[in-house]
Amino acid sequence: MSALVHSVLTAPAPEVSEAAAAAIARRFFGIEARASVLIGERDRNFRLTTPAGAAYLLKIVNPAEDPVVTAFQVDALRHLEERDAGLPVPRVVQALDGTMVPLLVEAGRPTRQLRLMTYLSGAPFAGVRRSAGLRRQLGAGLARLDRALSDYRPAAALTPLLWDLSHAAQLRPFIAHIEEAGRRDIAAAVLDRFEESVLPRLPGLRHQTIHNDFNPSNILVDAQGRELAGIIDFGDMVEAALVNEVAVAASYHVEAEAPLLAPLLDFVGAYHAGLPLEDEEIEVLFDLTWTRMLMTVAISAWRAALQPENRDYILRNAGRAWLGLERAKDLAPGEAASALRQHLRKA
Repeated sequence: MSALVHSVLTAPAPEVSEAAAAAIARRFFGIEARASVLIGERDRNFRLTTPAGAAYLLKIVNPAEDPVVTAFQVDALRHLEERDAGLPVPRVVQALDGTMVPLLVEAGRPTRQLRLMTYLSGAPFAGVRRSAGLRRQLGAGLARLDRALSDYRPAAALTPLLWDLSHAAQLRPFIAHIEEAGRRDIAAAVLDRFEESVLPRLPGLRHQTIHNDFNPSNILVDAQGRELAGIIDFGDMVEAALVNEVAVAASYHVEAEAPLLAPLLDFVGAYHAGLPLEDEEIEVLFDLTWTRMLMTVAISAWRAALQPENRDYILRNAGRAWLGLERAKDLAPGEAASALRQHLRKA
Protein backbone atom coordinates (compact mmCIF):
# COMPACT_ATOMS: atom_id res chain seq x y z
CA MET A 1 0.00 0.00 0.00
CA SER A 2 1.12 3.59 -0.63
CA ALA A 3 3.56 5.22 1.76
CA LEU A 4 1.10 8.12 1.87
CA VAL A 5 -1.37 6.11 3.95
CA HIS A 6 -1.13 7.36 7.51
CA SER A 7 -3.02 6.33 10.62
CA VAL A 8 -5.15 9.47 10.51
CA LEU A 9 -6.86 8.05 7.42
CA THR A 10 -7.52 4.63 8.88
CA ALA A 11 -8.14 5.48 12.54
CA PRO A 12 -11.82 6.07 13.35
CA ALA A 13 -12.94 9.48 14.52
CA PRO A 14 -12.79 9.84 18.31
CA GLU A 15 -15.95 8.79 20.13
CA VAL A 16 -17.47 11.82 21.85
CA SER A 17 -21.12 12.23 22.80
CA GLU A 18 -23.11 15.42 22.27
CA ALA A 19 -23.32 15.91 26.03
CA ALA A 20 -19.54 15.54 26.32
CA ALA A 21 -19.02 18.02 23.48
CA ALA A 22 -21.19 20.59 25.25
CA ALA A 23 -19.14 20.08 28.41
CA ILE A 24 -15.89 20.52 26.44
CA ALA A 25 -17.16 23.78 24.96
CA ARG A 26 -18.01 25.05 28.43
CA ARG A 27 -14.74 23.93 30.02
CA PHE A 28 -12.27 25.04 27.36
CA PHE A 29 -14.01 27.96 25.65
CA GLY A 30 -16.49 29.26 28.20
CA ILE A 31 -19.42 28.73 25.85
CA GLU A 32 -22.79 27.43 27.00
CA ALA A 33 -24.34 25.72 23.99
CA ARG A 34 -26.27 22.76 22.71
CA ALA A 35 -24.11 20.36 20.69
CA SER A 36 -25.27 18.50 17.57
CA VAL A 37 -23.00 15.98 15.90
CA LEU A 38 -21.94 16.59 12.28
CA ILE A 39 -20.69 14.00 9.82
CA GLY A 40 -16.96 13.95 9.05
CA GLU A 41 -14.27 11.65 7.71
CA ARG A 42 -11.43 11.99 10.21
CA ASP A 43 -12.48 14.12 13.16
CA ARG A 44 -15.53 14.27 15.43
CA ASN A 45 -17.36 17.50 14.65
CA PHE A 46 -20.21 19.28 16.42
CA ARG A 47 -22.32 22.32 15.75
CA LEU A 48 -22.68 24.38 18.90
CA THR A 49 -25.72 26.64 19.23
CA THR A 50 -25.95 29.12 22.11
CA PRO A 51 -29.23 30.30 23.66
CA ALA A 52 -28.70 33.63 21.86
CA GLY A 53 -28.47 31.83 18.51
CA ALA A 54 -24.71 32.11 17.90
CA ALA A 55 -23.24 29.06 16.17
CA TYR A 56 -19.79 27.48 16.30
CA LEU A 57 -18.03 24.41 14.97
CA LEU A 58 -16.25 22.31 17.59
CA LYS A 59 -13.71 19.88 16.20
CA ILE A 60 -12.35 17.00 18.29
CA VAL A 61 -9.28 16.22 16.20
CA ASN A 62 -8.39 12.64 15.35
CA PRO A 63 -5.67 11.56 17.84
CA ALA A 64 -3.52 10.39 14.92
CA GLU A 65 -3.36 13.92 13.44
CA ASP A 66 0.10 15.50 13.50
CA PRO A 67 0.00 18.71 15.63
CA VAL A 68 2.08 20.41 12.92
CA VAL A 69 -0.79 19.87 10.47
CA THR A 70 -3.33 21.28 12.91
CA ALA A 71 -1.16 24.36 13.51
CA PHE A 72 -0.80 24.84 9.73
CA GLN A 73 -4.57 24.92 9.30
CA VAL A 74 -5.21 27.22 12.25
CA ASP A 75 -2.46 29.64 11.24
CA ALA A 76 -3.75 29.71 7.66
CA LEU A 77 -7.22 30.79 8.81
CA ARG A 78 -5.71 33.52 10.96
CA HIS A 79 -3.56 34.62 8.00
CA LEU A 80 -6.66 34.84 5.79
CA GLU A 81 -8.40 37.00 8.36
CA GLU A 82 -5.48 39.43 8.23
CA ARG A 83 -5.05 39.44 4.45
CA ASP A 84 -8.72 39.56 3.39
CA ALA A 85 -11.16 40.02 6.26
CA GLY A 86 -14.11 39.82 3.88
CA LEU A 87 -13.37 36.27 2.74
CA PRO A 88 -16.21 33.96 3.82
CA VAL A 89 -14.09 31.49 5.79
CA PRO A 90 -14.35 30.33 9.43
CA ARG A 91 -12.70 32.37 12.17
CA VAL A 92 -10.69 30.57 14.83
CA VAL A 93 -11.91 31.12 18.41
CA GLN A 94 -9.34 31.37 21.20
CA ALA A 95 -9.65 29.09 24.23
CA LEU A 96 -9.93 30.36 27.79
CA ASP A 97 -6.24 29.60 28.36
CA GLY A 98 -5.24 31.83 25.43
CA THR A 99 -4.33 29.00 23.05
CA MET A 100 -5.89 28.25 19.68
CA VAL A 101 -5.59 24.47 20.02
CA PRO A 102 -6.15 23.37 23.63
CA LEU A 103 -5.53 19.73 24.52
CA LEU A 104 -8.10 17.35 25.97
CA VAL A 105 -6.30 14.97 28.35
CA GLU A 106 -8.34 12.12 29.85
CA ALA A 107 -7.15 9.03 31.69
CA GLY A 108 -7.06 5.96 29.49
CA ARG A 109 -7.48 7.91 26.25
CA PRO A 110 -5.02 9.49 23.83
CA THR A 111 -4.57 13.24 24.07
CA ARG A 112 -6.85 15.04 21.62
CA GLN A 113 -6.52 18.47 20.06
CA LEU A 114 -9.52 20.78 20.17
CA ARG A 115 -10.48 23.50 17.72
CA LEU A 116 -13.36 25.95 17.83
CA MET A 117 -14.38 28.06 14.85
CA THR A 118 -17.29 30.21 13.84
CA TYR A 119 -20.01 28.28 12.02
CA LEU A 120 -20.81 29.60 8.56
CA SER A 121 -24.42 29.56 7.40
CA GLY A 122 -25.44 28.69 3.88
CA ALA A 123 -26.54 25.80 1.70
CA PRO A 124 -23.93 23.26 0.56
CA PHE A 125 -23.25 23.61 -3.15
CA ALA A 126 -23.78 19.86 -3.37
CA GLY A 127 -27.51 20.34 -2.85
CA VAL A 128 -28.35 23.38 -4.97
CA ARG A 129 -29.25 23.81 -8.62
CA ARG A 130 -26.09 24.47 -10.61
CA SER A 131 -25.76 27.26 -13.14
CA ALA A 132 -23.09 28.93 -15.25
CA GLY A 133 -23.40 32.08 -13.17
CA LEU A 134 -22.85 30.21 -9.92
CA ARG A 135 -19.85 28.36 -11.36
CA ARG A 136 -18.32 31.70 -12.28
CA GLN A 137 -18.97 32.98 -8.76
CA LEU A 138 -17.15 29.98 -7.33
CA GLY A 139 -14.20 30.33 -9.69
CA ALA A 140 -13.80 33.98 -8.75
CA GLY A 141 -14.09 33.12 -5.05
CA LEU A 142 -11.39 30.46 -5.22
CA ALA A 143 -9.06 32.86 -7.04
CA ARG A 144 -9.62 35.40 -4.27
CA LEU A 145 -8.80 32.77 -1.64
CA ASP A 146 -5.58 31.81 -3.44
CA ARG A 147 -4.48 35.42 -3.75
CA ALA A 148 -4.83 35.75 0.03
CA LEU A 149 -2.91 32.50 0.60
CA SER A 150 -0.12 33.36 -1.83
CA ASP A 151 2.31 34.57 0.87
CA TYR A 152 1.43 32.01 3.54
CA ARG A 153 3.86 29.15 4.10
CA PRO A 154 3.87 26.33 6.66
CA ALA A 155 6.15 26.96 9.61
CA ALA A 156 7.43 23.35 9.57
CA ALA A 157 7.64 20.44 7.16
CA LEU A 158 4.28 18.77 6.64
CA THR A 159 3.53 15.08 6.46
CA PRO A 160 2.80 14.14 2.80
CA LEU A 161 -0.94 14.02 2.15
CA LEU A 162 -2.73 11.22 0.33
CA TRP A 163 -5.02 13.73 -1.41
CA ASP A 164 -2.11 15.80 -2.79
CA LEU A 165 -2.14 15.58 -6.59
CA SER A 166 1.64 15.88 -6.56
CA HIS A 167 1.82 12.32 -5.19
CA ALA A 168 -0.81 10.75 -7.45
CA ALA A 169 1.71 8.34 -8.96
CA GLN A 170 1.89 6.51 -5.64
CA LEU A 171 -1.80 5.63 -5.80
CA ARG A 172 -1.52 2.91 -8.43
CA PRO A 173 -2.17 0.14 -5.84
CA PHE A 174 -5.53 1.75 -5.03
CA ILE A 175 -6.81 0.98 -8.53
CA ALA A 176 -7.25 -2.63 -7.42
CA HIS A 177 -10.13 -1.48 -5.19
CA ILE A 178 -12.16 -0.44 -8.25
CA GLU A 179 -14.56 -3.29 -8.87
CA GLU A 180 -15.13 -3.15 -12.66
CA ALA A 181 -12.27 -4.20 -14.94
CA GLY A 182 -13.15 -1.65 -17.62
CA ARG A 183 -13.05 1.15 -15.10
CA ARG A 184 -9.74 -0.08 -13.75
CA ASP A 185 -8.36 0.22 -17.28
CA ILE A 186 -9.58 3.82 -17.53
CA ALA A 187 -8.01 4.66 -14.17
CA ALA A 188 -4.68 3.09 -15.14
CA ALA A 189 -4.59 5.04 -18.42
CA VAL A 190 -5.17 8.34 -16.59
CA LEU A 191 -2.37 7.55 -14.17
CA ASP A 192 -0.05 6.59 -17.04
CA ARG A 193 -0.69 9.95 -18.70
CA PHE A 194 -0.06 11.77 -15.42
CA GLU A 195 3.28 10.05 -14.84
CA GLU A 196 4.52 10.47 -18.40
CA SER A 197 3.33 13.97 -19.33
CA VAL A 198 2.43 15.91 -16.19
CA LEU A 199 4.56 14.84 -13.25
CA PRO A 200 7.88 15.94 -14.84
CA ARG A 201 6.47 19.46 -15.36
CA LEU A 202 5.10 20.09 -11.87
CA PRO A 203 8.37 21.20 -10.20
CA GLY A 204 8.71 24.08 -12.66
CA LEU A 205 5.25 25.53 -11.99
CA ARG A 206 4.18 28.13 -9.41
CA HIS A 207 3.83 26.71 -5.91
CA GLN A 208 2.01 28.04 -2.86
CA THR A 209 -0.36 26.98 -0.08
CA ILE A 210 -3.71 25.86 -1.52
CA HIS A 211 -7.04 24.79 -0.03
CA ASN A 212 -6.86 21.58 -2.09
CA ASP A 213 -10.45 20.45 -1.50
CA PHE A 214 -12.85 22.95 -3.08
CA ASN A 215 -15.53 20.30 -3.45
CA PRO A 216 -19.34 20.71 -3.30
CA SER A 217 -19.50 19.72 0.38
CA ASN A 218 -16.97 22.41 1.32
CA ILE A 219 -18.67 25.25 -0.56
CA LEU A 220 -21.64 27.15 0.88
CA VAL A 221 -23.93 29.33 -1.20
CA ASP A 222 -26.59 31.88 -0.28
CA ALA A 223 -30.28 31.09 0.18
CA GLN A 224 -31.00 31.90 -3.47
CA GLY A 225 -28.24 29.58 -4.68
CA ARG A 226 -26.58 32.37 -6.63
CA GLU A 227 -23.52 33.48 -4.70
CA LEU A 228 -20.63 32.02 -2.73
CA ALA A 229 -21.38 32.28 1.00
CA GLY A 230 -18.63 30.19 2.59
CA ILE A 231 -15.50 28.10 2.11
CA ILE A 232 -15.00 25.50 4.82
CA ASP A 233 -12.84 22.49 5.75
CA PHE A 234 -9.18 23.39 5.36
CA GLY A 235 -8.15 19.89 6.45
CA ASP A 236 -6.52 18.94 3.13
CA MET A 237 -4.42 22.08 2.71
CA VAL A 238 -0.98 21.56 1.21
CA GLU A 239 1.85 23.52 -0.34
CA ALA A 240 1.81 22.47 -3.98
CA ALA A 241 1.54 23.65 -7.57
CA LEU A 242 -1.10 26.39 -7.79
CA VAL A 243 -2.65 24.74 -10.85
CA ASN A 244 -3.46 21.72 -8.66
CA GLU A 245 -5.97 23.92 -6.84
CA VAL A 246 -7.83 24.69 -10.04
CA ALA A 247 -7.73 21.06 -11.20
CA VAL A 248 -9.11 19.77 -7.91
CA ALA A 249 -11.98 22.25 -7.99
CA ALA A 250 -12.75 21.77 -11.70
CA SER A 251 -13.07 18.01 -11.25
CA TYR A 252 -16.37 18.55 -9.40
CA HIS A 253 -18.05 20.54 -12.18
CA VAL A 254 -18.96 17.73 -14.56
CA GLU A 255 -22.67 17.89 -15.45
CA ALA A 256 -24.65 14.96 -16.82
CA GLU A 257 -26.82 17.21 -19.00
CA ALA A 258 -23.95 19.27 -20.46
CA PRO A 259 -20.91 18.56 -22.65
CA LEU A 260 -17.88 17.58 -20.58
CA LEU A 261 -15.86 20.78 -20.96
CA ALA A 262 -18.56 23.48 -20.93
CA PRO A 263 -19.12 23.75 -17.15
CA LEU A 264 -15.40 23.32 -16.44
CA LEU A 265 -14.63 26.25 -18.75
CA ASP A 266 -17.16 28.44 -16.90
CA PHE A 267 -15.38 27.78 -13.63
CA VAL A 268 -11.78 27.94 -14.87
CA GLY A 269 -12.46 31.05 -16.95
CA ALA A 270 -13.67 32.94 -13.88
CA TYR A 271 -10.69 31.75 -11.84
CA HIS A 272 -8.34 32.92 -14.60
CA ALA A 273 -9.98 36.37 -14.60
CA GLY A 274 -9.13 36.73 -10.91
CA LEU A 275 -5.76 34.97 -10.90
CA PRO A 276 -4.43 34.40 -14.43
CA LEU A 277 -3.07 30.97 -15.26
CA GLU A 278 0.26 30.72 -17.03
CA ASP A 279 0.65 28.89 -20.35
CA GLU A 280 2.43 25.94 -18.75
CA GLU A 281 -0.38 25.62 -16.20
CA ILE A 282 -3.05 25.62 -18.89
CA GLU A 283 -1.14 22.86 -20.69
CA VAL A 284 -1.40 20.44 -17.75
CA LEU A 285 -4.62 21.62 -16.08
CA PHE A 286 -7.04 19.10 -17.53
CA ASP A 287 -4.74 16.10 -17.23
CA LEU A 288 -4.52 17.07 -13.56
CA THR A 289 -8.31 17.35 -13.46
CA TRP A 290 -8.77 13.80 -14.76
CA THR A 291 -6.09 12.66 -12.30
CA ARG A 292 -8.06 14.18 -9.42
CA MET A 293 -11.13 12.28 -10.62
CA LEU A 294 -9.05 9.11 -10.58
CA MET A 295 -7.96 9.88 -7.02
CA THR A 296 -11.58 10.44 -5.99
CA VAL A 297 -12.78 7.06 -7.25
CA ALA A 298 -9.74 5.02 -6.15
CA ILE A 299 -9.25 6.47 -2.67
CA SER A 300 -12.98 6.46 -2.02
CA ALA A 301 -13.27 2.79 -3.00
CA TRP A 302 -10.43 1.92 -0.65
CA ARG A 303 -11.75 3.98 2.26
CA ALA A 304 -15.34 2.77 1.85
CA ALA A 305 -14.11 -0.80 2.24
CA LEU A 306 -12.26 0.18 5.43
CA GLN A 307 -15.15 2.17 6.92
CA PRO A 308 -18.43 0.70 5.61
CA GLU A 309 -20.40 2.59 8.27
CA ASN A 310 -19.31 5.87 6.60
CA ARG A 311 -19.62 4.52 3.04
CA ASP A 312 -22.29 6.93 1.75
CA TYR A 313 -20.35 10.00 2.86
CA ILE A 314 -17.03 8.70 1.52
CA LEU A 315 -18.50 7.82 -1.91
CA ARG A 316 -20.56 10.99 -2.30
CA ASN A 317 -18.41 12.36 -5.17
CA ALA A 318 -17.52 9.09 -6.93
CA GLY A 319 -20.45 9.08 -9.38
CA ARG A 320 -19.65 12.49 -10.84
CA ALA A 321 -15.96 11.59 -11.05
CA TRP A 322 -16.73 8.43 -13.04
CA LEU A 323 -18.96 10.43 -15.37
CA GLY A 324 -16.01 12.73 -16.07
CA LEU A 325 -13.46 9.95 -16.48
CA GLU A 326 -15.60 7.98 -18.90
CA ARG A 327 -16.16 11.06 -21.05
CA ALA A 328 -12.58 12.30 -20.87
CA LYS A 329 -11.17 9.06 -22.30
CA ASP A 330 -12.53 10.08 -25.71
CA LEU A 331 -10.66 13.41 -25.80
CA ALA A 332 -7.53 13.71 -27.91
CA PRO A 333 -4.34 14.79 -26.08
CA GLY A 334 -4.30 18.58 -25.81
CA GLU A 335 -7.93 18.96 -26.91
CA ALA A 336 -9.15 20.28 -23.56
CA ALA A 337 -6.23 22.72 -23.21
CA SER A 338 -6.95 24.07 -26.69
CA ALA A 339 -10.61 24.53 -25.80
CA LEU A 340 -9.60 26.47 -22.68
CA ARG A 341 -7.28 28.77 -24.59
CA GLN A 342 -10.04 29.52 -27.09
CA HIS A 343 -12.49 30.16 -24.24
CA LEU A 344 -10.10 32.59 -22.57
CA ARG A 345 -9.50 34.50 -25.80
CA LYS A 346 -13.26 35.09 -26.08
CA ALA A 347 -13.67 36.14 -22.44
